[in-house]
Amino acid sequence: MYYIGFDIGSSSVKAALIDSDNGKSIASINEPKDEMDIISVNSDWAEQNPSFWWENVCNASKRLLKENAVASELVLGIGISYQMHGLVLVDKDGELLRNSIIWCDSRAVEIGNKAFEKLGEEKCKDNLLNSPANFTASKLKWVRDNEPDVYKRVYKFMLPGDYIAYKFTNNINTTKSGLSEGILWDYKKQEPAKWLLEYYDIDSSLIPDIVETFSNQGELSTKGAEESGLKVGIPIFYRAGDQPNNALSLNVFNPGEVALTGGTSGVIYAVTDKLSGKEPVKYNNFAHVNYSEQKPVIGKLLCINGAGIQYRWLKNNLNLETSSYQTMNSLASKIPVGSDNLQLIPFGNGAERMFDNKTIGTQICNINLNKHTRSHICRAALEGIAFSFVYGMEILRKDGANIKVIRAGNDNLFRSEIFSNTVSTLIDQEIEIYNTTGAVGAARAAGWAKGTFEDIGGMITKNDKVMTYHPLQNKDDYQLAYQNWKKELNRILIDKK
Repeated sequence: MYYIGFDIGSSSVKAALIDSDNGKSIASINEPKDEMDIISVNSDWAEQNPSFWWENVCNASKRLLKENAVASELVLGIGISYQMHGLVLVDKDGELLRNSIIWCDSRAVEIGNKAFEKLGEEKCKDNLLNSPANFTASKLKWVRDNEPDVYKRVYKFMLPGDYIAYKFTNNINTTKSGLSEGILWDYKKQEPAKWLLEYYDIDSSLIPDIVETFSNQGELSTKGAEESGLKVGIPIFYRAGDQPNNALSLNVFNPGEVALTGGTSGVIYAVTDKLSGKEPVKYNNFAHVNYSEQKPVIGKLLCINGAGIQYRWLKNNLNLETSSYQTMNSLASKIPVGSDNLQLIPFGNGAERMFDNKTIGTQICNINLNKHTRSHICRAALEGIAFSFVYGMEILRKDGANIKVIRAGNDNLFRSEIFSNTVSTLIDQEIEIYNTTGAVGAARAAGWAKGTFEDIGGMITKNDKVMTYHPLQNKDDYQLAYQNWKKELNRILIDKK
């Protein structure tokens, strides 16, 4: 018997099949083979047609079963992970009214900023643990103000994962965690933030029914089964946004545990039981997958735009004989800690929220033309990106995040010993590396919700753990290098005021 997990991203849909006996991954695939299109009519807009998500979910499920010779009758349940914050609108017949306004669309920034100012910073911090910012509620307000003919036909709004669950089951519902990522959950009242919708002049009846993150959220309808190639009646047992789900995939559930992502952008996701939002402009607080009224577990999410994209830019522009990350890592390993006082500030991928949305740019500081080489630049880049993660974790610590355990996937920046050792040593915590994906995590979560898996954490550790980076004994050189980097960063931040 098996579980299937889907991870609905903005570039592709990933699907994974796992064994219900032991949670081991059997197979994973992506659809489509080329990336999905993002529609950008204006420079700061980003939309996708949710029908394409569903089409790729169906193609992926059919391929997964066919290529692994698995009958749909053997599938016990489904888990769904999805790109966060997107807005999907349907009419009373469940038909789409417009494209989804997805996570990287920034048209509603000023709407959210104005709400934060008018409603009051303290009320937003205390009740929402966030600023309304550019999230789902503010996107819906934009539709109300700019597309009144669309808005008046809206029956329900949904998040991307809610829409996929609806297509499977014909049930429209959402989760508390989902509402929190749209900045629509009041943590004090333990209910949807209807007062925010009232401020936006939005009817609260547009909020879908709420189901638990781990629960029977609906069973496959005849139409959903026919289109997906799965069996009528298969339950959906789990649904969560991609960052909380990534944390779940890495066995990050409890206060003190942190999930790191070192892709194009970096993500720090720290779990806490502190209902505090001191600096909601710098980071966000979301209800984690195991959030409940009795045990309000929160995920503090801080993004670093200038992470892996910085290292990729170097790879594409250093004119190396063999252009690969392995070559760059090898060059960097020849240089001592601190890169002989060469610092690289890696924030050239747009405004950074942890710097109050300042655009700093990438800057290379203190180049000595008689000493520094490409090898120094490679090391300085890895160190600079690592330092930005440490800086971000320091911000979260100031707001009560108690960092005890760090876990990350076995890909991208965490394949670099220099990067991983730098973070581990400066934070003074081990970093556990796991070989897993969001789709695999969603599939396992479905099994956990059904009760098949008693200990999802132990299963993840048994099946996926690759290695552990330990803090190095000689910290002095790392601490000096970090302090020098922060001096350059602070100088730049002062200039940007």
